Amino acid sequence: MQQPPLRQAKSIDNVFNSAYWHLSQQDFTIDEIRSKLQRKTTNQQWIETVLARLIEGGYLKSDYEFAVRFCELSFSHELGAGAIKRKLQQRGLTSTDIENALEKVIEEQNIDSFQMASTRLLSKYDDFTNTNTDKIYSQMTNKGFNRAEINHAIDQHPAKDTLLSKLAVKAEKADLATEIIKLFKKGKGETLILQELKQRLIDVTDFENIIYQLSLSEQVDFYASCKAELAKKRYDLSDYKEKSKAYAYLSRKGFSSDEIKEAMAIDDE
Repeated sequence: MQQPPLRQAKSIDNVFNSAYWHLSQQDFTIDEIRSKLQRKTTNQQWIETVLARLIEGGYLKSDYEFAVRFCELSFSHELGAGAIKRKLQQRGLTSTDIENALEKVIEEQNIDSFQMASTRLLSKYDDFTNTNTDKIYSQMTNKGFNRAEINHAIDQHPAKDTLLSKLAVKAEKADLATEIIKLFKKGKGETLILQELKQRLIDVTDFENIIYQLSLSEQVDFYASCKAELAKKRYDLSDYKEKSKAYAYLSRKGFSSDEIKEAMAIDDE
C-alpha cells in the first residue's frame, strides 16, 4: 500500500520540528537527516539553515562522531567489528571515518573481540542440542565476528564437545541400510558407496554385514548393477582401448574387478 504524501512544511519552524522529531527517535547522520528534510520541503535554504543550527547546537554529529557513538553502542551490545563496519557502510559513512572510529573505541574501551565472541556464544547457548556448527558460524558471522574469533568462542564453550556439524547431525539420524540402497539405485558400486558414506560421516562399522543381508534379500545385486551401468554406455568391447575405457569407467563407479569382468563377459556373449 502506497504511503500518503508527507505534509509539506509551510515555514522553517516546521522543518526544525521535523528534524527534532527524527533525532528524538534515534541518531542520524547529516546526510540521512538532509534526505528526510528534503521530503518535507523543497526549500533548500531552509534545510541548510536547519542543518547548520543543529550541528552548531550539538544535535547533529559529524560523520566521525556519529561513527564513534555507533561503535560504542554496538560493542556494548556485543556486536563484532565486521557487523559494525557493514552497518556504517550501509549508512553512507566513509571507510576512513569507520576505521578511525573503530580504532578509537577499541583502544579506549580495551575491546577484546575474542572474549566478546565467547561471551556472546555462551549467553546464546547453554548447550548445542538444537543447533550445529554451520548455524553457529552463520549466526556469529552475521553478528560481525571472524572465523578465528568464532573458533575461539567455540573452544571456550563448556559444551564444545557436543557441537556437531550439519553433516554429522544428519549422519547420526541416517539408517545405514536405507542409505546403501539409495546409492545402489543410483548405479554406484560397493566401493564408491562406502567412500561416499564415510564422506557423509555415516557410521559404516556394520557396512559389510548390511551389504551381505541386502544381497541375501536381493535388494542389492552389484553384478546386475554393473552390467546395467555398462549397458548405458556404447563402448566397443572388441576394441582394446574402448574396453580399457569401459573398465576404468566401471571401476570409478565403485564396482569390483570380478563384477566388471563378468559384466564384460556377458556382453561379449
